Amino acid sequence: MRSRPVVVVIEDDPAIADLVELYLRREGYRVHQAGDAEAGLRTVEQRRPALVILDVGLPGPQDGIDVCRAIRAASDLPIVMLTARDDEVDRILGLEMGADDYVVKPFSARELMVRVKNILRRAAGPAAARRRILDMPGDVAVDLDRREARRAGTPVALTSREFDLLAFLAGHRGLALSRRQLLDGVWGAGWVGDERTVDVHVGQLRRKLGGELQLATVWGVGYRLD
Repeated sequence: MRSRPVVVVIEDDPAIADLVELYLRREGYRVHQAGDAEAGLRTVEQRRPALVILDVGLPGPQDGIDVCRAIRAASDLPIVMLTARDDEVDRILGLEMGADDYVVKPFSARELMVRVKNILRRAAGPAAARRRILDMPGDVAVDLDRREARRAGTPVALTSREFDLLAFLAGHRGLALSRRQLLDGVWGAGWVGDERTVDVHVGQLRRKLGGELQLATVWGVGYRLD
């Protein structure tokens, strides 16, 4: 019998944390809670979860952005951030720190579950799509089996969402894709959010893979991987 995935919820509001845990358990996940940054990082290290749900506004000297940065420095563990601040700067900062998704409070617990399942499904990768390595100009390769991007043969650390976006673009090389097409193909057709999320992730891919990644902006449309 396959063990159930573990999700760590780092949230200082017990009512929100308990609600999220209730829905996660209904979906078959094992859940561990933490109420601050220090406890959250310790729980992540001990429990080795499949995904972290992380509140931005944690109490104490470290907030959720600090926790996200610390997790991302050590792994590509999927992270969904929660925040009461519906501010574009906060959203972009969270995404730039490596979060895979961003949900603004108050939120629908059912919608959060859909996002969690979509992220974990993509992180696992479809069996039929694996066993392939997509080579691109500029000495960049996408290994779908290992879920790994390589630059001149050296692995590059990408978040699960960044990898999914790169793989989707690589699978549609030469085509100009709109932000909406990229959101539907990578985030899922039911995803609701700012289309500029795509721009943030494209910026991260360009920063991490450098000039070797021939990813062009198609003005008035979106992006094209040559």
